[in-house]
Order: sequence, then C-alpha cells, then structure tokens
Amino acid sequence: QVQLVESGGGLVQPGGSLRLSCAASGRIFSINVMNWYRQAPRKQRELVAAITSSGSTNYADSVKGRFTISRDNANNTLYLQMNSLKPEDTAVYYCNLDQRIRSYWGQGTQVTVSS
Repeated sequence: QVQLVESGGGLVQPGGSLRLSCAASGRIFSINVMNWYRQAPRKQRELVAAITSSGSTNYADSVKGRFTISRDNANNTLYLQMNSLKPEDTAVYYCNLDQRIRSYWGQGTQVTVSS
C-alpha cells in the first residue's frame, strides 16, 4: 500500500506564496506519475499539475506561470510551489500518485487566499 501525507497549506493574502509538500511512503515503484488536484467548495475536483518520474510536467491553464510542480525521487516527496496566489485558488489541495493502474490519494490540505 501507499500513504500520502500533504502539508504546507494555510491562509495567505492575494499575491502571496505557499509551498505544498506531499510525503509518499509504502510500495513506491520507480515509474509513476504524481499529481496535485484541488477541489473548491461546490466545484468538481480538478487537476492542477502533474509530473512523471522522469520529470515531465503538465499544468492547468489557470496556474501556468504561477505554480511549479517538482519532486524528489530519492525521498519520495512531491512539491507544489504556488506564487501570485489569487482568491480563486482557494481550495483543498490533494496529492495523488498513479502507478500500475492504481491511484492513491492524500487527505488534502486547505489553501485559503484572502485579504
């Protein structure tokens, strides 16, 4: 099994920055894709950013140029650097790991962007 634990969420003013982390443990295979999703109140969960084990990345249009996804394979840790945050970025952010047709989720961390 795989466990994912997110951290780094909180309250930040518009224009501010936060860095989310996701620590993965358990049976992690060398080939996988790690993702950040978010879900705002009364909205569907959406993909924010993805990164393969080889480092290829993909971003939602709404966060391009503001968010950066990265990973530390040696320590099985996923990051999301979020800059120039906007109120519409407010959501619960979830870490996700896809490997060998199975998908694992963290418990989520709240990000609130408000003055």
